[in-house]
Amino acid sequence: MPMAREVNDSGIPIEPVYDAAETPPENVGEPGEFPYARGIRKDMYRGRLWTMRQYAGFGTPAESNARYRYLLERGQTGLSVAFDLPTQLGYDSDAPQARGEVGKVGVAIDSVADMETLLEGVPLERVTVSMTINAPASILLALLLAVARRRAVPFDKLGGTVQNDILKEYVARGTYIYPPKPSMRLVTDVMSYCAREVPQWNAISISGYHIREAGSTAVEEIAFTLSNGKAYLRAARDAGIALDDVAPRISFFWNAHNDFFEEIAKFRAARYLWAHITRDEFGCSNPRSQMLRFHTQTGGSTLTAQEPENNVVRVTLQALAAVLGGTQSLHTNGKDEALALPTAESAKTALRTQQIIAYESGVADVVDPVAGSYYVETLTAELVARARTIIGDIDAMGGSIAAIESGWMQARIAESAYVAQQAVERGERVVVGVNQFAESDRTEEIPLQRIDERVEHEQVARLAHFRSGRDAALVDRHLAQVRSAASSSENLMPYFIDAVDAGATLGEICSVLREIFGTYRSKEVVA
Repeated sequence: MPMAREVNDSGIPIEPVYDAAETPPENVGEPGEFPYARGIRKDMYRGRLWTMRQYAGFGTPAESNARYRYLLERGQTGLSVAFDLPTQLGYDSDAPQARGEVGKVGVAIDSVADMETLLEGVPLERVTVSMTINAPASILLALLLAVARRRAVPFDKLGGTVQNDILKEYVARGTYIYPPKPSMRLVTDVMSYCAREVPQWNAISISGYHIREAGSTAVEEIAFTLSNGKAYLRAARDAGIALDDVAPRISFFWNAHNDFFEEIAKFRAARYLWAHITRDEFGCSNPRSQMLRFHTQTGGSTLTAQEPENNVVRVTLQALAAVLGGTQSLHTNGKDEALALPTAESAKTALRTQQIIAYESGVADVVDPVAGSYYVETLTAELVARARTIIGDIDAMGGSIAAIESGWMQARIAESAYVAQQAVERGERVVVGVNQFAESDRTEEIPLQRIDERVEHEQVARLAHFRSGRDAALVDRHLAQVRSAASSSENLMPYFIDAVDAGATLGEICSVLREIFGTYRSKEVVA
């Protein structure tokens, strides 16, 4: 069994003791002040706790709605919607490409009727909704806005987030549809529209989470994510959008892994770097443009199928690191998520983990309680320096899009993932219950959530019924308007909202966009 590490998972040397922060960032400031390394608000959780936003969605819209209401009744303070793979890839549930995947890893949403069912009983003017969706993000947002319009909820009263981060799909996940250029247009259309019409909505959540899940180090998670953020700012500027109009509603989405102190330092370093990027490189003068606001999810790739009860401890440590690092919202994974979607009981335990941290641990009583730690301050400085070097390398290539299209970013993540897995297999990185302290005679059955095949049949039947009751000629006219607008430079959001409100489905709109934009095929990446 290995003794204490000499370097951490990012390759940063670990000293046995830290007596002083040798190379602190030149000015970390005070909480609520530039460069926000110590937090974006002066009072942090003393004024308002983080949003407890459990990521959930499965099966039919009605089943997911029941889970949301279950969690809201138990103290969850915001929704986070998981969509199934067909929805993520812009296919309706009756498409041949959707067969066998409907409702499996998230909820199936085909139409405005589905979105109405999903959000039934959810007060949109009071509960914020986060949607983890990227390639068709603009259309899912349009569906939510159409529901709000039907309920007569003013758009300026809506709060929430749409992930809308297509670059990390090319890097780490693969649920892209269109080539980068038209995909970036869809991103900036959402940013521009929300700045004008839905001012409290986060129009993009730039995700390091999936980059880390794919195998990156913490340093690479910072550097690649902030480089993608720079690409979005450039795209917005090139589209003629004033950055101080949209940057205040840019949010981020980070992972929280097991290296407790590195994770805390990672969040501090990311805030520090983003503040300097927005002010010094892009000229943003609005302080809210310079604040890196973020959601955190505990690390799915750290969960083990073996001894899943151990995952409760992992999730607790990761959640505590996120809170000490100053997160604005948090999702805690269920203990069974290495095996299946979480059961209601494990989802409740995950929520209770956040509530115990918030109300029983005392960590929310003090603003930035880790400030001044020799180790944390040194780690923060080291992460800043190392991430800056990688960001500079990406800038020299021409930015994130060039680094992605060449395969460089993907290859670097693949190499880091390989190195990490080799360390586990050699026993140099201990995973309790897997490569150390493992039990071979465990036989207990673990209750898991399973998605019945009836879900697909019911969803397809529901879609057929929806189509039979709509005005087909009206839908065709709206799809023609979408086709015409997509061929121009107009903002597509108003056309999407009107089309879905008239009865056009997600798959039908995406099919029109495929005709105009084409589809993207990635290059093979060799690590």
